[in-house]
Order: sequence, then structure tokens, then C-alpha cells
Amino acid sequence: MEESSTIEFKRTFVNDLNKEVIAFANTNGGEIFVGVDDDGTVCGLDDVEAVELQCVNHISSTIRPDVTIFTKYERIIIDNKNVLKISINRGSMTPYYIASKGIRPEGVYVRQGTASVPSTETAIMKMIKETTGDSFEETRSLNQNLTFITAEEEFMNAGISFAEAQKRSLGIIGRDGCYTNLGLLLSDQCEHKIKFAVFEGYEKEIFKDRREFAGSLFRQLKDLTATLDNYNRSSSPRINDLRRIDVRDYPIEAIREAVLNAFIHRNYGLGGYTLVSVFDDRIEIVSLGGLMRGVEMSDVMLGVSYLRNRRLAEIFYRLRLIEAYGTGIYKIKKAYADSKKRPLFESSANAFKVTLPKYEAVNSITDTSRQDKVVNLIKEKGSVTRADVEAALDVSSATASRLLNDMVEKGIIKREGAAKTTVYKL
Repeated sequence: MEESSTIEFKRTFVNDLNKEVIAFANTNGGEIFVGVDDDGTVCGLDDVEAVELQCVNHISSTIRPDVTIFTKYERIIIDNKNVLKISINRGSMTPYYIASKGIRPEGVYVRQGTASVPSTETAIMKMIKETTGDSFEETRSLNQNLTFITAEEEFMNAGISFAEAQKRSLGIIGRDGCYTNLGLLLSDQCEHKIKFAVFEGYEKEIFKDRREFAGSLFRQLKDLTATLDNYNRSSSPRINDLRRIDVRDYPIEAIREAVLNAFIHRNYGLGGYTLVSVFDDRIEIVSLGGLMRGVEMSDVMLGVSYLRNRRLAEIFYRLRLIEAYGTGIYKIKKAYADSKKRPLFESSANAFKVTLPKYEAVNSITDTSRQDKVVNLIKEKGSVTRADVEAALDVSSATASRLLNDMVEKGIIKREGAAKTTVYKL
């Protein structure tokens, strides 16, 4: 016999035996004969049972994912000498790798001719794609040394278990027992970051502040929203029933939804940063990944939601970070219903941008004059609906509802009926 692309000889047990097993499992399978010199001379094993036990323990403890189901051990006699034959089939969870090295060229081996050599990064990515498909969330993470300090705290605060069984059901751990890219996103080692900047004036010329947010997506979400809140000043206070109501430069609900959308819908398969920029008159949030194939901007504006990161969205939903799918843009638009300026949504092939203008309340018609119009309309018709007020005052449904509720609280009008039958009378 001679060594080949599917045959390897070992005189006795050696620690680099796992490299040969990995190479065969990642390529086309093969056989290792322990007790045979490199030149094919059979030297045999004095205690084949002890060598077999060494091999079994070494292979099972140093190779990930578990390759034992693709490995068979057989004690055979060659030239009246004891030899251990290890048969390895090509595995279904490639790439296999040395646990202490990780899914990197120094840990992943393939068979080339009679040698087991480190794989290339391109070959590793190809193996991962062949095994797990195109879903970024479900693909095996290249980094398996992950910790979840922030995630554990988030789940604990929500009263949800974060044990291994839950990690598997949520998709953080894949069916091969390895961490997925979803796990990477939620881990403290998440490599997808946010660049935050505050500019003086209205253009990207002079920096007033710049930061970078890293770590688990949960940590990034908290850090970003807290920083934006610091730059979202209270201004233009208004008085309602002798109570001061502070109005922020930007609706808090709009910022929250825009940020959450950037986290949930980002294409994490693309390299780069999520960009958040604060100007004197607006906030811009740019996330990587345009609209999903088959979805147009008009669909998005109608509330159509096609989740790029379904499992991530499900986790955010379970943790009550989002209320429902597909409502983000609707809530952003609603938050600006009474503003002179409207939010802007733009999309390119590889990016999605939300621009939130500084809030400017509509004040061309005061609440007092609006109330007078409602009173006169009720005198004329006997009763009115919210739709009647919308049409008469040419305002949004949100503004009409607020105005009518305010008048009910003040005792100017009363509400009768419920839901679609609701009417208002003096």
C-alpha cells in the first residue's frame, strides 16, 4: 500500500492525528492505518486496544463539529501484526476544525494529494454555504469563542430563560451544535458596529462629536438610543390646561422605530457600518441592505414587511423590544402627523436611509380656533364624527382625535357610542 489522497499511514498515535481526520471529513473521506510507517512498512501495535482508546478520546475531544458518527474503528491483522484502521466518511457539517483553533485556516484542513493542508478562507466559506445555505442567521459563525453577558442580562430582565435548550430553539446554536451568525450578533464579540457622528450645521464638514458602538446588538441598541436622547433636546414648550408640556426636537417614538428598523432589517452579510448622523436640522440613519427582492418602496410605505433577519426579529419581539412586524414606518409617519416637516425614506441597491427632520408643530390654526370650528360644526349638524372634523379642519386623523379628546376632557363636548358608531355632541 501507498499513501494517497484517501490513505494515510501513522506508525503510532500522534497528536496531529486530528488533522488527518479533519482533512478526510472535509474532503472525500479516507482511511488512516495506525501501525504502518510512511513508506508502507507494517510495524504493528503492541497494544492496539490502548491506541484505539487514545484515538477515540482525542478525535472526539478536539474536533468540532462532532465527527464521531462519520468515523469507524477496526482492528485488523496485516503481515501477522496488529493494525488499527480508522475509516472516515465525508461529513455533512463541514467545515470540521480543531476546536482550539476555530474556523480559520490554521484549524481547518483539507486533503491535497498525500498531504493534509490548511484550507483557504474562500474554501471555508464555500463549505459553510454548502452546509447551511444562504441564510446569514443560520450560517455557522466563524468565531466560536462567544460570550453572552449582555444577552443573558436582557433575557433575565424579560423573565425568559437563556439556557442551551433555548439557544437551540432560538437559532443561536445550530443543529450541528455550533454557534450561528445569529449567535454572533447577540454575543459580546459581535463584529458589526455603528458609527455615530454629530455635525455642526447642515453638512458633513465639521465634527462636534463622534463615537463607535460595538458589542452585542443589545448593548449597541442601548448605547445608541441613550446617546441620541442626549442630543434630542426639549424645546418649544406649550401650555395645556395650565400644564407645561415639553416638546422634543425629534419625536421619541420616531427615533426608536427608525433605530429598531436599522437593527432588524440590516444586511449583516455586507461589510461596513450602520451610520447615524445628527445635524442641526435632522437625524440620518443609514443601514446596509436595500429592499428585499420583489419589494418596492411603495410596498414599504403601505406597511409591507419582508423580514431579512426573521430569527433576530422574533427575539426582539419576544423581549418586547418591538410590538409587531411591519409597523415601524407607520409609527414614524404617525409621530410626524402634526409636524410641518415629514420624515424621508430612501433606498438604494445596498442601503436604506431614514431622515428624521426636526419637529415643527403646525401652528397656523390655534387649538382655540379649531375648537370653535368644531363647536360651530356640531351646532350645524347636531353631532359629528372624527371623519367630519378631519374634513372640515383639513387635519390628520391623529390631530382630529387629539382635538376631540381634549374637548371631551374639558367638558366642551361629550362622546356617545363606541368604535365606528362614535359621535360627538355639545
